Amino acid sequence: MSSQTATTAISPREKYYFLARRLHSLTGLMFSGFVCFHLLINATVLTGGESFQFCVEKIHILEHMGILVPVEMATIFFPIAFHALFGIVILLTSQSNMKDYPYGGNIRYTLQRLSAVVILVFLTMHIWHMHWLGKPFGGAQFDPANATSTAAAAMQSWSLWAPIYAIGVAATVFHLANGIWTALITWGVTIGPRSQRVAGYCCVALGAVLFVAGLGAVRGFMTYSVADGNETAAVAQVEESGH
Repeated sequence: MSSQTATTAISPREKYYFLARRLHSLTGLMFSGFVCFHLLINATVLTGGESFQFCVEKIHILEHMGILVPVEMATIFFPIAFHALFGIVILLTSQSNMKDYPYGGNIRYTLQRLSAVVILVFLTMHIWHMHWLGKPFGGAQFDPANATSTAAAAMQSWSLWAPIYAIGVAATVFHLANGIWTALITWGVTIGPRSQRVAGYCCVALGAVLFVAGLGAVRGFMTYSVADGNETAAVAQVEESGH
Protein backbone atom coordinates (compact mmCIF):
# COMPACT_ATOMS: atom_id res chain seq x y z
CA MET A 1 0.00 0.00 0.00
CA SER A 2 2.82 2.36 0.84
CA SER A 3 4.43 1.78 -2.56
CA GLN A 4 1.12 2.50 -4.29
CA THR A 5 0.72 5.71 -2.30
CA ALA A 6 4.24 6.74 -3.20
CA THR A 7 3.64 6.25 -6.89
CA THR A 8 0.35 8.14 -6.92
CA ALA A 9 1.45 11.00 -4.67
CA ILE A 10 1.74 14.38 -6.35
CA SER A 11 5.06 16.11 -5.86
CA PRO A 12 5.13 19.78 -4.78
CA ARG A 13 6.54 20.70 -8.19
CA GLU A 14 3.66 18.97 -9.98
CA LYS A 15 1.16 20.66 -7.65
CA TYR A 16 2.58 24.13 -8.29
CA TYR A 17 2.72 23.45 -12.02
CA PHE A 18 -0.95 22.41 -11.95
CA LEU A 19 -1.88 25.61 -10.11
CA ALA A 20 0.21 27.65 -12.53
CA ARG A 21 -1.62 26.06 -15.47
CA ARG A 22 -4.95 26.98 -13.89
CA LEU A 23 -3.77 30.55 -13.32
CA HIS A 24 -2.53 30.64 -16.90
CA SER A 25 -6.01 29.64 -18.06
CA LEU A 26 -7.66 32.22 -15.80
CA THR A 27 -5.42 35.07 -16.96
CA GLY A 28 -6.12 33.97 -20.52
CA LEU A 29 -9.83 34.47 -19.89
CA MET A 30 -9.09 37.92 -18.43
CA PHE A 31 -7.08 38.76 -21.54
CA SER A 32 -9.97 37.51 -23.70
CA GLY A 33 -12.38 39.82 -21.92
CA PHE A 34 -10.08 42.77 -22.48
CA VAL A 35 -9.64 41.94 -26.17
CA CYS A 36 -13.41 41.76 -26.68
CA PHE A 37 -13.86 45.14 -25.01
CA HIS A 38 -10.90 46.70 -26.82
CA LEU A 39 -11.88 45.57 -30.31
CA LEU A 40 -15.54 46.52 -29.92
CA ILE A 41 -14.63 49.97 -28.58
CA ASN A 42 -12.21 50.51 -31.47
CA ALA A 43 -14.91 49.48 -33.94
CA THR A 44 -17.05 52.44 -32.84
CA VAL A 45 -14.85 54.58 -35.11
CA LEU A 46 -16.95 53.18 -37.97
CA THR A 47 -19.91 55.23 -36.70
CA GLY A 48 -17.87 58.42 -36.50
CA GLY A 49 -14.83 59.90 -34.82
CA GLU A 50 -16.91 61.41 -32.05
CA SER A 51 -18.28 57.97 -31.10
CA PHE A 52 -14.80 56.58 -30.48
CA GLN A 53 -13.76 59.77 -28.68
CA PHE A 54 -16.82 59.51 -26.44
CA CYS A 55 -15.93 55.93 -25.45
CA VAL A 56 -12.31 56.84 -24.75
CA GLU A 57 -13.34 59.78 -22.58
CA LYS A 58 -15.64 57.54 -20.53
CA ILE A 59 -12.79 55.09 -19.98
CA HIS A 60 -10.43 57.89 -18.97
CA ILE A 61 -12.78 59.00 -16.23
CA LEU A 62 -10.73 56.47 -14.27
CA GLU A 63 -7.66 58.62 -14.96
CA HIS A 64 -9.35 61.66 -13.43
CA MET A 65 -10.12 59.47 -10.41
CA GLY A 66 -6.45 58.54 -10.21
CA ILE A 67 -7.03 54.81 -10.62
CA LEU A 68 -6.58 54.20 -14.36
CA VAL A 69 -2.97 53.02 -14.12
CA PRO A 70 -3.60 50.69 -11.12
CA VAL A 71 -6.66 49.24 -12.87
CA GLU A 72 -4.69 48.74 -16.09
CA MET A 73 -1.85 47.06 -14.24
CA ALA A 74 -4.07 44.81 -12.11
CA THR A 75 -6.55 43.74 -14.79
CA ILE A 76 -4.55 43.96 -18.02
CA PHE A 77 -0.75 44.15 -17.83
CA PHE A 78 0.01 41.81 -14.92
CA PRO A 79 -2.40 39.09 -16.16
CA ILE A 80 -1.07 39.41 -19.72
CA ALA A 81 2.53 39.34 -18.48
CA PHE A 82 1.96 36.16 -16.47
CA HIS A 83 0.02 34.54 -19.30
CA ALA A 84 2.78 35.38 -21.77
CA LEU A 85 5.69 34.32 -19.55
CA PHE A 86 4.13 31.03 -18.49
CA GLY A 87 3.00 30.52 -22.06
CA ILE A 88 6.65 30.67 -23.09
CA VAL A 89 7.39 27.97 -20.50
CA ILE A 90 4.64 25.80 -21.99
CA LEU A 91 5.87 26.52 -25.49
CA LEU A 92 9.41 25.42 -24.63
CA THR A 93 8.45 22.31 -22.64
CA SER A 94 5.47 20.93 -24.59
CA GLN A 95 5.52 18.99 -27.82
CA SER A 96 2.96 18.60 -30.58
CA ASN A 97 2.56 15.37 -32.50
CA MET A 98 0.97 17.07 -35.49
CA LYS A 99 3.40 15.44 -37.93
CA ASP A 100 2.53 11.97 -36.72
CA TYR A 101 -1.18 12.54 -36.04
CA PRO A 102 -2.52 15.41 -38.19
CA TYR A 103 -5.89 15.60 -36.43
CA GLY A 104 -7.82 18.77 -35.69
CA GLY A 105 -6.81 18.83 -32.04
CA ASN A 106 -3.12 18.78 -32.79
CA ILE A 107 -3.51 21.35 -35.55
CA ARG A 108 -5.32 23.69 -33.15
CA TYR A 109 -2.65 22.99 -30.52
CA THR A 110 0.12 24.02 -32.91
CA LEU A 111 -1.76 27.03 -34.25
CA GLN A 112 -2.44 28.15 -30.69
CA ARG A 113 1.31 28.19 -30.00
CA LEU A 114 2.17 29.88 -33.30
CA SER A 115 -0.50 32.53 -32.78
CA ALA A 116 0.90 33.15 -29.28
CA VAL A 117 4.29 34.02 -30.77
CA VAL A 118 2.66 36.37 -33.29
CA ILE A 119 0.62 38.01 -30.53
CA LEU A 120 3.69 38.53 -28.35
CA VAL A 121 5.50 40.35 -31.16
CA PHE A 122 2.39 42.27 -32.21
CA LEU A 123 1.47 43.28 -28.67
CA THR A 124 4.96 44.64 -28.02
CA MET A 125 4.76 46.64 -31.24
CA HIS A 126 1.22 47.84 -30.49
CA ILE A 127 2.13 49.04 -26.99
CA TRP A 128 5.11 50.93 -28.40
CA HIS A 129 3.01 52.35 -31.23
CA MET A 130 0.00 53.52 -29.25
CA HIS A 131 0.33 53.22 -25.47
CA TRP A 132 1.95 55.73 -23.12
CA LEU A 133 4.45 53.06 -22.09
CA GLY A 134 6.06 53.48 -25.50
CA LYS A 135 6.72 57.20 -25.04
CA PRO A 136 10.31 56.84 -23.72
CA PHE A 137 11.11 54.83 -26.87
CA GLY A 138 9.69 57.30 -29.38
CA GLY A 139 6.26 55.73 -29.63
CA ALA A 140 2.95 56.52 -27.87
CA GLN A 141 1.38 58.26 -30.86
CA PHE A 142 -2.11 57.88 -29.38
CA ASP A 143 -3.47 60.82 -27.36
CA PRO A 144 -6.73 60.22 -25.44
CA ALA A 145 -7.59 63.92 -25.66
CA ASN A 146 -7.81 63.58 -29.46
CA ALA A 147 -8.30 59.84 -29.63
CA THR A 148 -9.64 59.33 -33.14
CA SER A 149 -7.37 61.71 -35.02
CA THR A 150 -4.18 60.62 -33.24
CA ALA A 151 -4.99 56.92 -33.63
CA ALA A 152 -5.77 57.51 -37.30
CA ALA A 153 -2.56 59.50 -37.79
CA ALA A 154 -0.57 56.72 -36.15
CA MET A 155 -2.17 54.09 -38.39
CA GLN A 156 -1.70 56.18 -41.54
CA SER A 157 1.93 57.03 -40.78
CA TRP A 158 3.17 53.83 -42.46
CA SER A 159 1.58 51.81 -45.24
CA LEU A 160 2.45 48.51 -43.53
CA TRP A 161 0.55 49.26 -40.33
CA ALA A 162 -2.75 48.07 -41.85
CA PRO A 163 -1.52 44.56 -42.80
CA ILE A 164 0.46 44.29 -39.56
CA TYR A 165 -2.65 45.07 -37.50
CA ALA A 166 -4.77 42.75 -39.65
CA ILE A 167 -2.37 39.88 -38.97
CA GLY A 168 -2.25 40.79 -35.28
CA VAL A 169 -6.04 40.85 -35.05
CA ALA A 170 -6.34 37.51 -36.84
CA ALA A 171 -3.80 35.82 -34.55
CA THR A 172 -5.35 37.34 -31.43
CA VAL A 173 -8.91 36.39 -32.35
CA PHE A 174 -7.95 32.79 -33.17
CA HIS A 175 -5.94 32.48 -29.95
CA LEU A 176 -8.86 33.92 -27.98
CA ALA A 177 -11.58 31.75 -29.52
CA ASN A 178 -9.57 28.54 -29.33
CA GLY A 179 -8.35 29.43 -25.84
CA ILE A 180 -11.88 30.00 -24.53
CA TRP A 181 -12.99 26.67 -25.99
CA THR A 182 -10.07 24.93 -24.28
CA ALA A 183 -10.66 26.78 -21.01
CA LEU A 184 -14.27 25.60 -20.90
CA ILE A 185 -12.98 22.03 -21.03
CA THR A 186 -10.20 22.74 -18.52
CA TRP A 187 -12.62 24.16 -15.95
CA GLY A 188 -15.15 21.35 -16.45
CA VAL A 189 -17.85 23.52 -18.03
CA THR A 190 -18.07 21.46 -21.23
CA ILE A 191 -17.55 17.79 -20.43
CA GLY A 192 -19.25 15.75 -23.12
CA PRO A 193 -18.68 15.80 -26.90
CA ARG A 194 -22.00 17.52 -27.58
CA SER A 195 -21.38 20.41 -25.18
CA GLN A 196 -17.87 20.81 -26.55
CA ARG A 197 -19.21 20.89 -30.10
CA VAL A 198 -21.80 23.55 -29.22
CA ALA A 199 -19.15 25.56 -27.39
CA GLY A 200 -16.96 25.26 -30.47
CA TYR A 201 -19.66 26.78 -32.67
CA CYS A 202 -20.15 29.62 -30.18
CA CYS A 203 -16.41 30.31 -30.02
CA VAL A 204 -16.18 30.35 -33.82
CA ALA A 205 -19.08 32.83 -33.95
CA LEU A 206 -17.45 35.01 -31.29
CA GLY A 207 -14.16 34.91 -33.17
CA ALA A 208 -15.87 35.87 -36.43
CA VAL A 209 -17.59 38.86 -34.81
CA LEU A 210 -14.37 40.06 -33.21
CA PHE A 211 -12.40 39.56 -36.42
CA VAL A 212 -14.89 41.67 -38.37
CA ALA A 213 -14.86 44.30 -35.61
CA GLY A 214 -11.06 44.37 -35.56
CA LEU A 215 -10.69 44.68 -39.32
CA GLY A 216 -13.46 47.27 -39.34
CA ALA A 217 -11.55 49.32 -36.78
CA VAL A 218 -8.37 49.10 -38.86
CA ARG A 219 -10.24 50.27 -41.93
CA GLY A 220 -11.98 53.01 -39.95
CA PHE A 221 -8.72 54.50 -38.70
CA MET A 222 -7.00 54.10 -42.08
CA THR A 223 -9.78 56.02 -43.87
CA TYR A 224 -10.48 58.64 -41.19
CA SER A 225 -9.66 62.18 -42.32
CA VAL A 226 -7.08 63.38 -39.82
CA ALA A 227 -7.20 66.93 -41.21
CA ASP A 228 -10.92 67.19 -40.49
CA GLY A 229 -10.63 65.59 -37.07
CA ASN A 230 -12.35 67.64 -34.38
CA GLU A 231 -13.81 64.79 -32.38
CA THR A 232 -13.34 66.38 -28.96
CA ALA A 233 -15.42 69.41 -29.90
CA ALA A 234 -18.04 67.16 -31.48
CA VAL A 235 -18.38 65.14 -28.28
CA ALA A 236 -18.69 68.32 -26.21
CA GLN A 237 -21.38 69.61 -28.55
CA VAL A 238 -23.35 66.37 -28.31
CA GLU A 239 -23.11 66.35 -24.51
CA GLU A 240 -24.21 69.99 -24.30
CA SER A 241 -27.20 69.35 -26.55
CA GLY A 242 -28.20 66.48 -24.31
CA HIS A 243 -28.65 68.73 -21.28
